[in-house]
Amino acid sequence: MTATKPSTTEDRRQRKARQTRDALATAACDLLLERGPAATTVEAIAERADVTRRTFSRHFAGKEDAALDFVRRDGDRINALLRSRPADEPPLLAYRRAVRDWLADRDDPAWHVRPRMRRLLALADTEPDLFAAYQRIRVDAQEESIRIVAGRLGTDDARDVRPAALVDAAAGVLIAALRLWARGDDRDSGAADLAALVERAYDALTSEAASATPDSTNEE
Repeated sequence: MTATKPSTTEDRRQRKARQTRDALATAACDLLLERGPAATTVEAIAERADVTRRTFSRHFAGKEDAALDFVRRDGDRINALLRSRPADEPPLLAYRRAVRDWLADRDDPAWHVRPRMRRLLALADTEPDLFAAYQRIRVDAQEESIRIVAGRLGTDDARDVRPAALVDAAAGVLIAALRLWARGDDRDSGAADLAALVERAYDALTSEAASATPDSTNEE
């Protein structure tokens, strides 16, 4: 029994830290949407989450990182799903199916089904500091995806362009679908179902890629 206590204590600490981080992220998101980025301070976020300013700094570098923590978390989830795909599955298809499984997860729903996430993503497209934070988080996730794909291909991503090219294409499809979805609203049936929109975007990519191969045209 004694041997299990450190693990139990650590699990409790991790759950508490996760709860605090989630509370800060929720507070940051809510305040940014209520007041706008310029009028939202770190102190106000910490107060809304009922923690100290120092506690905020242990979790986040700034208010933008806090508000977009859902992007980082879901990027980690996509990468975990990518790692678990069958080893013989082509990388582009593996990434597509990892995204599909992320969007279909009912036990831990993807961020887009949460209240007001569409508005926050639309705001990130127009507010410079929020956009910069979004890009940093996105690049971090894609760098990890590149390493995963390089491992699947048994190659070195520092010398082989394929991992980066495949990930940038696959992630670019998701980003394009997200931006289109964010510009709509709940009454816009064309973009309301993000999962279906993502599938159509991947279909478009694979179709265009097939038509762009040298053997697909008669040009010399």
